[in-house]
Amino acid sequence: MKVLVSALEHSANVHLEALRHELSDRVEFLGIFDKKLGEPIVDLSTLAIMGFVDALKKLPFFFRLSSRMLDLAEQADKILLIDSSGFNLPLAKKLKKRYPDKEIIYYILPQAWAWRPKRIALINTTIDTIASILPFEKSYYPKNSSIQYVGHPLLDEIHVFKKQLTQSGKIAFMPGSRKGEITKLMPVFQNLATRFEGKEAVLIIPPHFSAQQIATLYGDLSAFTLAYEPHQALYEAEFAFICSGTATLEASLIGTPFILSYIAKPLDYFIGSRLVKLDYVGLGNIMFSKMCGRRLHEEFLQDAVTPENLYRAYEEMDKTLFFNDALQLRDYLEHGSSATVARLIEA
Repeated sequence: MKVLVSALEHSANVHLEALRHELSDRVEFLGIFDKKLGEPIVDLSTLAIMGFVDALKKLPFFFRLSSRMLDLAEQADKILLIDSSGFNLPLAKKLKKRYPDKEIIYYILPQAWAWRPKRIALINTTIDTIASILPFEKSYYPKNSSIQYVGHPLLDEIHVFKKQLTQSGKIAFMPGSRKGEITKLMPVFQNLATRFEGKEAVLIIPPHFSAQQIATLYGDLSAFTLAYEPHQALYEAEFAFICSGTATLEASLIGTPFILSYIAKPLDYFIGSRLVKLDYVGLGNIMFSKMCGRRLHEEFLQDAVTPENLYRAYEEMDKTLFFNDALQLRDYLEHGSSATVARLIEA
């Protein structure tokens, strides 16, 4: 069985790897994915973009890549799209037009409920099997939709969960996984790390980064102990400072109190703040606010990201309240998603 896969982001490939373990050997991947999962048609490192401005610069490249995927789909029995709505939704429309009888599965859906809600109608009419990882997401779709909650992939991928708050003396710092995120946050984190006297500052670096990338992006690392396994490092930490993204939800599910901080390019922030209709940017906050009507953790954006603000928020945070709320969020998501999605693919 051949499955055309479009997984452009590193996080999408983490989820895809967990899914691969649930699939039988008869399933073969074609298309865009990490090379450790087969033979992709492109090197994922060439796809990395950050924000609207970078995306515009790479449009011609992505148009050519979409055409290659459209031709390759002729060999596939099914199609699996993961995240990356800017690329995958236009691709889905083309695929459905050329191959109306091929089943298209969308896993890790576009957050159309947050911005551009008209996309929900497009998803509903173009995608045959809509696999949601957010329990509340189904309520935004028509009653006749194929959408179903399949669980959350992080509950397959995280294997360490706190049973109580810890005082390990370790403070974790996660400045993101993209060049722009890291270079903007590291000066703040370098200053902030010096304020924790008597504690160990642990810098969590993406495990796929090369030594050259680390040397180029991070600057002075003398104040930090380096860690490369994010889940274990977050589990061992008593507190964390994290760039916006999947890592904030990982910390929430593990049970490590943290503060989100994010600095976008001014133009990207201007555009995003007007398109996205949400009170929060953190995944944990978005989900928890749907459950309980309030935030799970504090967020600092743009000019508010200063060492003084972050340290003050750390001192003032009710960490016990966070931990109890995090346990509720873990229960809300119920179970992992990989086994369910594997059954959908092989059905």
